[in-house]
Amino acid sequence: MLKMFPKAHITIAAATTVVVTAAILMSPSADVEAKRMSYTLDLEQGKTSEIISQKPNAKTNTSPENMAKETQSEVASPAPEQANPNPAPSLDWQTFEIKSGDTLSSLFNEAGFSDGIMLSVIHGEGEADKLQRLYAGETIRFASDSEGQLAAVELQRNLLETLKVEKQDGTFNGLTEMREPEAKPAFASGTIDGSLYLAAQEAGLNDRLTMKMAGIFGWDIDFVYDVRKGDRFEVVYEELYLDGEKFGTGRILSARFINRGKENIALLYTDSNGDSDYYAPDGKSMRKAFLRTPINARISSSFNLQRRHPVLDVVRPHEGTDYAAPPGSPIKAAGNGRVLSSGWKGGYGRTVVLKHGDNITTLYAHMSRIGKSMKTGARVKQGDTIGYVGSSGMVTGPHLHYEFRVNGSPRNSRTVKLPEAQPIPASEMARFKKITSRQIAQFEAFSSNYQHLALASED
Repeated sequence: MLKMFPKAHITIAAATTVVVTAAILMSPSADVEAKRMSYTLDLEQGKTSEIISQKPNAKTNTSPENMAKETQSEVASPAPEQANPNPAPSLDWQTFEIKSGDTLSSLFNEAGFSDGIMLSVIHGEGEADKLQRLYAGETIRFASDSEGQLAAVELQRNLLETLKVEKQDGTFNGLTEMREPEAKPAFASGTIDGSLYLAAQEAGLNDRLTMKMAGIFGWDIDFVYDVRKGDRFEVVYEELYLDGEKFGTGRILSARFINRGKENIALLYTDSNGDSDYYAPDGKSMRKAFLRTPINARISSSFNLQRRHPVLDVVRPHEGTDYAAPPGSPIKAAGNGRVLSSGWKGGYGRTVVLKHGDNITTLYAHMSRIGKSMKTGARVKQGDTIGYVGSSGMVTGPHLHYEFRVNGSPRNSRTVKLPEAQPIPASEMARFKKITSRQIAQFEAFSSNYQHLALASED
């Protein structure tokens, strides 16, 4: 077969083979970023040509065996595909931070679009109409195509939530996109010297987590009057990360509060139905059927059946507890129930009375205004805002008057034994024990490590 080709051709082919072989044998075997080369031999023309395959940022194994295989595959590989002849059009974006007083119309106009365009957007499909709800601090972006026409609007409500409205086939379509942060467990511990707030702040807890912790233990501990110097707390909570950077905190996973020497432990548990709540290690709910107090405020007048009335100056039983708070402070429903009455009630002023089951009622008086949904017969859930602190009726200043009655008889809301909420059912107990045992182990590991570090820092 070699006789078919001129000697010059044969000589060129042999020389080329030697060069390629030498290059292969001298190549390093480590992974490097490389420019790959392969060669073709045109025996008819007596020429060699070099094919360069540039692959930036790609790491290549340049061992002799691997290079030989790559050379063969690249010679045989077809020509690279042509670029997309119809690439997506580039968009020109304008970004605005929403300030107090801004309206959707003013923002559209500032971006150069008319109210007519705005109406076509908010009357679009999907969630496009949600663009009308704007809040200061959010960011809105407008995208224009090459002809200056509006192509998209994005409203970033926070780091996790963005409303995207895009033009598709002549119609604007809206969709809310949610990013899922990465949650990592973190630990905080503190000892109360002055107040829970200051101790939590020194421990690194933000206000939201501090209020959450108080809410978890609030059915058993009155954080205004029961907390003492030397009380201690430990909390395992979630730190939230986005793109590797911390941006906030999530749920409390477990917590311990030692009040006057008594240990209280709460564990977050999500049952098989997906419902989450806090429970003690034995499965009892941290909740009670009633809140101990319907408002976070100091007591200005205690339950006293022999009290002298401050206005009438006569001995008249004070069948409830008064909480002094600024006008407008929200008042929470102490428990689930129905509105028994709502409106003006003589010296009580604006008052709401709730009925809980067959034998318990709670009364909230002297409100500045009553919640709009507090109509007679309406259902109320524990923690719902039923009204706001005021000074209506026969009073000397703004406060909440709160009464707790059992079978019509007044009881001291701060000392009455409150009924328990439902514990973990027997059918769920095995699953509860399995999950919470891991939580307790994690909690104890955090606590032990913290104590070791504290002791080491003292040495």
